[in-house]
Amino acid sequence: MDVRQLLAKNAERLSALYAGVDQTARYEALASAFRAQFGREPVMFVSAPGRIEVVGNHTDHQNGWVLAAAVNLDTVAAIAPRDDTVVKLYSEGFDTPFEVDISDTDVRAEERESTLALIRGVAARLRQLGYKVGGFDASVTSTVFKGSGLSSSAAFEVMLVGAFDALYNGWVIDPQENARISQYAENIYFGKPSGLMDQMASAVGGLSIQNFGVQPTAVEAIAYDFSAKGYAVCVVSAGGEHGNLTSEYAAIPAEMKSVAAALGEELLQNVTPEQLFEALPRLKNKVSDRAILRAIHFVTDTRRAQEAANALKRDDLNTFFDIVIRAGDSSWEMLQNLYVATSDNQEIPIALEMSRILLTGRGAWRNHGGGFAGTILAFVPFEMLDEYRTAMDATFGEHATTVLAIRPEGVVKID
Repeated sequence: MDVRQLLAKNAERLSALYAGVDQTARYEALASAFRAQFGREPVMFVSAPGRIEVVGNHTDHQNGWVLAAAVNLDTVAAIAPRDDTVVKLYSEGFDTPFEVDISDTDVRAEERESTLALIRGVAARLRQLGYKVGGFDASVTSTVFKGSGLSSSAAFEVMLVGAFDALYNGWVIDPQENARISQYAENIYFGKPSGLMDQMASAVGGLSIQNFGVQPTAVEAIAYDFSAKGYAVCVVSAGGEHGNLTSEYAAIPAEMKSVAAALGEELLQNVTPEQLFEALPRLKNKVSDRAILRAIHFVTDTRRAQEAANALKRDDLNTFFDIVIRAGDSSWEMLQNLYVATSDNQEIPIALEMSRILLTGRGAWRNHGGGFAGTILAFVPFEMLDEYRTAMDATFGEHATTVLAIRPEGVVKID
C-alpha cells in the first residue's frame, strides 16, 4: 500500500473527519510503525471517534434519551489480515503487543477490564451473529485520551468491529449493529455495565438525538454548527482516572433499577416525573435515598435531552445553553457522580465552579461522561476562549483545555 497515494485519494474525506487538520504525518507514522512491528505493509486504516455527551447523563442504560456527538479525536488502526486466528495488536505507549487467539472465545475472568477482553469479546459476538472473523495485525494510535470521559474504550471497540468487518465481511455491518457488538464486549467480557450511548455515538457519527427506548435505537441526526454561531466546544481535563471506578459506575444503573423494581418496572424508561413524585412516600425507606435522587435525575434528564435537541432544531441557543447547565446541575446534585468517597480530590466540582464564574450569561458548562473523574464540557464564546483556556490550564495543567469539532462520520475505513 502506498500510504501517500492513499491519503491523497482520501484527502477531502480526511479533512472533514478532522476539521481541516492535516493528518498526513500521523497516518504515515502509523504505517511506519506497522512496518517496523510486522515487517510488511498495512492494507488499510480503520478509524473510530471519541464522543461527547451533551445532555442525557446516565440515561441510556434505562432506555432513555441522549443528545450526543462524535468528535474529531479518534482511535486509528493500520491493519492487515493474517492466515491464522491470532489478533496481534500494538498500541502506542505499550512496549509489548496485545495478542489473542480468537479461536477461543470463552470469557476469561483474568482478562476482565483489559484490552485482551475487548478483542476476545468483539470476536466472540461477531461469530455468534454469523459474521466471519480471522486473525489480523494492527498498529493503533489514539487521540482519545484515556480516562477523559470521551469514551476511549468505546472508540477502541468500535474500531475493532470495523477491522474485522473490513477485512473479512466486506464492510457490511451497520453502524448501529457495530455499536451493539461493541457494547456486548464491554458488558460481558470487559465487565463494565455501560449503556449503549458511548458506542452508538462513536459508530454513527455526527450530532444526534438518540432514543434507546425503541429497538433498534432511534437515531436522528441534527445539523448544527456551533462554531458558525461563535462558540467553541471544549472539554477540560480536570484530572483523575476512570480505570478504577467501575464499581462507582455500576452502582448507578443498579440503584436506578432498584427504584424501577419498586414501581413494578424493569427500567425507569416508562416512569414519568409525576409518577415518581407521587410514589415518593412508598419509596422512602424501601430503597436508598441516593437511589431515589438518581431516579429523579433520570426522569428529568431524559426529557431535557429531547428539549435540548428541539432547541437546536429551532436555533434557540439560549434555551439550549440553559438546558445544558440545568442538566449538569442535576448530575451534580441528584445523580451525584462528581465525588469518589475514597478520594479527597474534587477536581470536577472545581472546574465546574470556575466555568460558572467565567461563563455565566455567556455560554454553558456541565460535567461530562460517566463522571467521578475526567473532563467537563463547555461551550465558550470565541472572544473569551483565550481567557477561559488560560484560567483552566493554569489550574489543571498545560493543555488541559481541548477545543473539539463534531465529526460528521462515525467508524470509517480508509483504503
